[in-house]
Amino acid sequence: MLVLVIDQALKIYIKTHFISGEEHRFASWFIIHFTENNGMAFGMTFGGPYGKIFLSVFRIAAVTLIGYYLWTLVKRNAHKGLISSFALIFAGALGNIIDSAFYGMLFSTSDGVFEPAKFLPKEGGYAGFLHGKVVDMFYCHFSSLDGHFPKWFPLWGGEDFQFFRPVFNVSDSAITVGVILILMFQRKFYPKNTGELSQ
Repeated sequence: MLVLVIDQALKIYIKTHFISGEEHRFASWFIIHFTENNGMAFGMTFGGPYGKIFLSVFRIAAVTLIGYYLWTLVKRNAHKGLISSFALIFAGALGNIIDSAFYGMLFSTSDGVFEPAKFLPKEGGYAGFLHGKVVDMFYCHFSSLDGHFPKWFPLWGGEDFQFFRPVFNVSDSAITVGVILILMFQRKFYPKNTGELSQ
């Protein structure tokens, strides 16, 4: 719940106080940069309008399954670290679903305008149910790790590369941390040779 509240509060603040593309640098590598995306985590996109519907339905199905599995973990008194990891993934997935499902109906557009979006505008929102955009704002640019692909490198030979391009949000971060924790501590969370989850 804490992750979800922080995620939504920050997204609503950014959406209603920043114009699209606006950014504020807090350190040489950490920037708040307001952008929105139609697709997956870290600004990736998928298949246009029909892909958007498919992705939204897939997200809802996935978060339902994750929520059910989380409930079973709690009932089975599983390892608290495992429960916490899946809770982070669940909250992150739910946070991005809220954007996709409802933000289009609740806010005016941020595209091509020079003022922050309005909440519950008189003329209505910028999109229908499940067609909203996900709000992203965190951008980490480690310029010391940027470089140049050698000419012999496949596909990108001779081009510049930036170490970390994606703009992301609290939900994306929660999902990423949850997955990393499960991968790091899977032997502890799922001990071998037992029929029970570790406690």
